[in-house]
Amino acid sequence: MPLDPNAATGGPSHQDTDAADALQTLLEQRYSCRGFLPQEVPRATIERILQLAQRTASWCNAQPWQVVVTRGAATERLREALRAAQGQPPQSDFPWPREYHGIYQARRRECGLALYDAVGVAKGDREASARQAMENFRFFGAPHVAIVSSDEALGVYGAVDCGAYVSNFMLAASSLGVATVPQAALASRADVLRRHLGLAESRRVVCGVSFGYADTAHPANSFRTTRAGLEEVLTWVDR
Repeated sequence: MPLDPNAATGGPSHQDTDAADALQTLLEQRYSCRGFLPQEVPRATIERILQLAQRTASWCNAQPWQVVVTRGAATERLREALRAAQGQPPQSDFPWPREYHGIYQARRRECGLALYDAVGVAKGDREASARQAMENFRFFGAPHVAIVSSDEALGVYGAVDCGAYVSNFMLAASSLGVATVPQAALASRADVLRRHLGLAESRRVVCGVSFGYADTAHPANSFRTTRAGLEEVLTWVDR
């Protein structure tokens, strides 16, 4: 007799269900933190996050991601370099979306309005919204930022693999009580990052992930984004 009765029928075991519940908890508790405490994350904790994220699956097991993590004065120097670059034309290694339309624009707008409402930016206040956008380049006050890059020759497939890595990085961080925010905005300053962090010319900046401990009292952390129901994204094909 198997220890778990579900094993005999091919159904999910209690162990499988527990693992799925743990994953659901992580997925539901993770959010994009936009207000951090200055307290640094211990190096051992950061290394544990990186070790977990390193298990990410990738095309042909290429594992194209390379990660630069800043701490202490290095974070402050990078903040200053990005601040000094404002007003210059952005330089991204990957093309931005051509447009957001339909439901994609609606979801983007919903997220933006919820953030603005949380931090008190009035509709149409361009000066206040620009200040909030600039918080990206301050890493929202986070003590650390991870810059994720891929190999130029791998093109979009390398970038897709890095996206999976970023997702697992954030879940691993959440499991250890560390807050994160993924930032495409940082990739718009790929030239600054490449120069300041000594990235090789063959590396293409995918995004950054600012991380640390959440300032739970910060108003930007008071809202959560929604997710579409399966009926909006799923098509069954039975024959």
